[in-house]
Amino acid sequence: MLDLFTIFSKGGIVLWCFQSTSEIFTPSVNALIKSVILQERGGNNAFDHEALTLKYKLDNEFELVFVVAYQKILQLSYVDKFLNDIQMEFRDKYKDDLTQGNLSRNFNFTEDFKTLLKIAEDNVRKEAQKPKVMKSFEESQKSKKTVASMIENKKETPKSVKEQKKKAAEAMKVAKAAEQTTVSNGTLDEETIRKNIEKKFGLNKKPKAEKAKTESPDANKKKGKQARKWDKGGTAKEMRELDFSAANGDGDKGKDRDLDETLPTEEDLAMLGSMSGNLGDLEEESSEEEEESEEEEEDTPVQQKSAGKSKGFGMFNVFKGLVGSKTLTRDDIQDVLNKMRDHLISKNVAADIAAKLCDSVATKLEGKVLGTFNTVASTVRNTLQEACVQLLSPKRRIDILRDAMEAKQQNRPYTIVFCGVNGVGKSTNLAKVSFWLVENGFRVLIAACDTFRAGAVEQLRTHTRKLNALHPPTKHNGMQMVQLYEQGYGKDAAGIAMQAVNYARDYKLDVTLIDTAGRMQDNEPLMRALAKLIKVNQPDLVLFVGEALVGNEAVDQLTKFNQALADHSQMENPRLIDGIVLTKFDTIDDKVGAAVSMTYITGQPIVFVGTGQTYTDLKNLNAKAVVSALLK
Repeated sequence: MLDLFTIFSKGGIVLWCFQSTSEIFTPSVNALIKSVILQERGGNNAFDHEALTLKYKLDNEFELVFVVAYQKILQLSYVDKFLNDIQMEFRDKYKDDLTQGNLSRNFNFTEDFKTLLKIAEDNVRKEAQKPKVMKSFEESQKSKKTVASMIENKKETPKSVKEQKKKAAEAMKVAKAAEQTTVSNGTLDEETIRKNIEKKFGLNKKPKAEKAKTESPDANKKKGKQARKWDKGGTAKEMRELDFSAANGDGDKGKDRDLDETLPTEEDLAMLGSMSGNLGDLEEESSEEEEESEEEEEDTPVQQKSAGKSKGFGMFNVFKGLVGSKTLTRDDIQDVLNKMRDHLISKNVAADIAAKLCDSVATKLEGKVLGTFNTVASTVRNTLQEACVQLLSPKRRIDILRDAMEAKQQNRPYTIVFCGVNGVGKSTNLAKVSFWLVENGFRVLIAACDTFRAGAVEQLRTHTRKLNALHPPTKHNGMQMVQLYEQGYGKDAAGIAMQAVNYARDYKLDVTLIDTAGRMQDNEPLMRALAKLIKVNQPDLVLFVGEALVGNEAVDQLTKFNQALADHSQMENPRLIDGIVLTKFDTIDDKVGAAVSMTYITGQPIVFVGTGQTYTDLKNLNAKAVVSALLK
């Protein structure tokens, strides 16, 4: 039984609606539009929302959307065919109005809908009432199999037979040679006996060549082991330089050395004031050759372009053989979809995500009517570009500066948790975010909750000294802009984070950045500890730090991180990942597919992009720049 069937335009005008219950389905349909249609996730035509399953079909020729909703527990096998039948019937009945754009008229489609629904249900009922007849052996697939088809590795069979014949021939030759060497009474002849004796005792081996007489007589002497010379090995002469004790009068030498390392250099001082306000976007790389190739695509006839070599979007040239004013079908675009999928995978997009993205593009293109040869390739390219840009565009606002200011007005610290796998750069990018916040006048508390990795606390302490050296307390009413809260190693990370948040609240600090231990997505104890930390402290933002170098691994990491946070939190509405920090973006050239994979999996935006090792190498994601590199 269907609960809802509605037909509306992509502009939001409801043309016709059927409802079998008094339930309100507006939230479910809005969730479908927001999460699937607008987010370019149209590869799968089914969407679950609460207790409902919604299936939809796009009519790209008339810009219509057909949506059917029914209870999730029902298994309705006729829905897909029923959707197609309704689409064709509605198009045929109101084709003139749809062509003229007359969408304000009253579409009386209820009787036709009930007729088609009754036919579909009757067909299912008849199929269910038919008695099941057992197939005979001749009708089964097993009877069609031959003995040759059941042999594994057919191509290798002739080769193995030849090898066996070759080995048998060699064995026969050996046997014949052995027969020739034996005499009639079964004993070996004298020549064979002599050769066997020489072979056994090595009499037929040639003597080794004598060594050259030019070698020195001391060359064969055994050399003794030479002692290794270590720098600063602790000789009496070096003891004075290595002694940092107070008795030597140089007790402050080590301290001075640490201070020298944290003193700002000229390059560091040049960074001051460069990150005030919102972060800059990634710059879009556009070479002159690409611009020239785009101009040639617009001005050059199709016949001339197909004769020469194509640049950039060579996979779209398959459309240039289509006839103008043709309605695109799935068969027409299947070749370019395969090339598009391989191209995306080569740019580090996960294989599953590349396939889903191609299906989404196919859904938007299927049924479109295109006019000329030139518009076919450009339309497919623009559709893919729009899909990727829409996918990478954030579906919700994350403005850390504004949210931190609101939290400050509420007399509480704004809390951010950084999590991720080992070695992706969580601590480094946390320091970059700290520098950005300090540049905008916020006082920051760094909570060292990585109590597992050796040197994690010392790394954050070094960053704290560096940041305070760049922003001395004298410039800020004598208060340090960055403070470190740490309790050493082996402690409970959730407890340290709670104490840090309370410390920030008591001392009127604006932002608390919580650094967590790196953990693999399959490490259940550490994932359970992370879920506990987030559940206990309820941070304002949970950021997943991931590398831009990964491909399929990004899907596994994000899926299991979200699943672990949901499973171990034991909450009805668990906190999941709110945003992504993409690191090492400067090392991948144009292989930017990890950004697409991560955004597609979580549906959450990429908040920061790490582009280097200095504090200023932090950018906002420019969706157009990423898509431009993706489609090169």
